[in-house]
Amino acid sequence: MPLTAEDLLAGSGLTHEVVLPPELLEGTVPGGAVTLRPLTVRDVQRIARAARDDRELAAALMIQQAFVEPALTADQAGRLPAGLARFLVDRINELSGVDTPRDRLAELVQAPLAKACFVLADEFGWTAEDVSGMTIGQILMYLEMAGRAVEVA
Repeated sequence: MPLTAEDLLAGSGLTHEVVLPPELLEGTVPGGAVTLRPLTVRDVQRIARAARDDRELAAALMIQQAFVEPALTADQAGRLPAGLARFLVDRINELSGVDTPRDRLAELVQAPLAKACFVLADEFGWTAEDVSGMTIGQILMYLEMAGRAVEVA
């Protein structure tokens, strides 16, 4: 059964509760949890443009964009302890389907995104807007499906 663009975009609206390790909370309630959402391609593109080569700013913007509850400003995200920020960025990458090192994330997304949009438009009839609302994990999954369909044919 063919999927629609709405089917694909549904996953980008999911949220996940993440329990923070007590040792990273320094004096706050042990076992505290936050609600995060996966980053979309559009989020990653904006973060890459805004942060350029500033890894700390990129991490703060990733955290700010992914946080649902509690909502954080970019400034607040930038003031988090380094260990907590690292933990959060790793969880955000996992939720977003990104298992590449953070240093290469923007590099891997920018140029191949144009190719991914072309392949997905050709294979599934989606627009660039449809694709930009998807998470990185979703795009990779559908590119893999398209690749396997070519191998079978």
